[in-house]
Amino acid sequence: MKALKTGFVAVWILFVSAGIVAVPKEKPNIVILATGGTIAGSAETQTQAGYASGQVGVDVLIKAVPQIGELANITGEQVANVGSQDMSDAIWLKLAKRVNELAKSSKVDGIVITHGTDTLEETGYFLSLVVKTEKPVVMTAAMRPSTALSADGPLNIFNAVAVAADPGAGGRGVLIVANDDIHGARSITKTNTTDVQTFMSPESGLIGTSLYGVNRYFRYPYRTHTSKSQFSVEGVDSLPRVDVIYITADVSPDLIDSAVAHGAMGIVTAGVGNGNMTGPAVEAVKRAIKKGVVVVRSSRVPSGVIGRNVELNDDELGTVASGDLNPAKTRVLLKLVLLKTTDAGKIQDYFDRY
Repeated sequence: MKALKTGFVAVWILFVSAGIVAVPKEKPNIVILATGGTIAGSAETQTQAGYASGQVGVDVLIKAVPQIGELANITGEQVANVGSQDMSDAIWLKLAKRVNELAKSSKVDGIVITHGTDTLEETGYFLSLVVKTEKPVVMTAAMRPSTALSADGPLNIFNAVAVAADPGAGGRGVLIVANDDIHGARSITKTNTTDVQTFMSPESGLIGTSLYGVNRYFRYPYRTHTSKSQFSVEGVDSLPRVDVIYITADVSPDLIDSAVAHGAMGIVTAGVGNGNMTGPAVEAVKRAIKKGVVVVRSSRVPSGVIGRNVELNDDELGTVASGDLNPAKTRVLLKLVLLKTTDAGKIQDYFDRY
């Protein structure tokens, strides 16, 4: 009998090694961190446009998509529950520190973050600069509240978990999964107020796609991120104030003066065209720089690159060119850079690399 059992085991091992018998694999462990947003929103009816963000807790979100249990072992935590218009530096820091704590655990294989769409691109870029892991960190959101007819949140959560559970997503920085697309946190931007297909990556394109949990990847982010980033939130309790000034025809230059007077350490100009601005605004920028405020030129135009020393002479002014970062993301990077330096030359180097 003993010889028979030994023989059976030997044959079973042979079948397994030959691929004839499939050995069940352990499911990955995924943590969902919820922050609120439309994906957790609620309305009185299924067909009304108005709703309240951040009304549904993480447990309800998880229960609404029972199929994710087939992809991974799921646990959830409520980090915040706000509409993302109320996202703050304090929540960013809390979220980033929690992601870093979880990523260190051998019992966590990936992290999903649910978020509102309004400022998702800012939170995503911030996390991509300060999260220290090669494990998948995936954000998702929804344009329709959880109570809506044809709510987009449940499938977005399903695909986000599928990406977070996929080793192939590792090392690609913080990813955003929405409407079957996989975006990089640096490249994504919201392009429409109400369309489900609101997120685009206009300059560098998609990282990949996720169709009912089947993932395809096209590329890696081309700038420095996550574990290779020099930025950290360890020991950081607050971030410097950085204001964005929207440049228009005949813009009031006292907007820039006011930002300086109210304590801005950095100013981002959402300029016209290639980051240009009126003559009086340029003079206000000069005054700001003389007072030690760092000024970075971005553009209100949806896509394109802000070239250094093109329409304005950055070398003479002492300004920094944002490259292809929009004003919102320029502000995020400048907040972190100001923790390290106020030297315009060194700051330009950061913008060229991140």
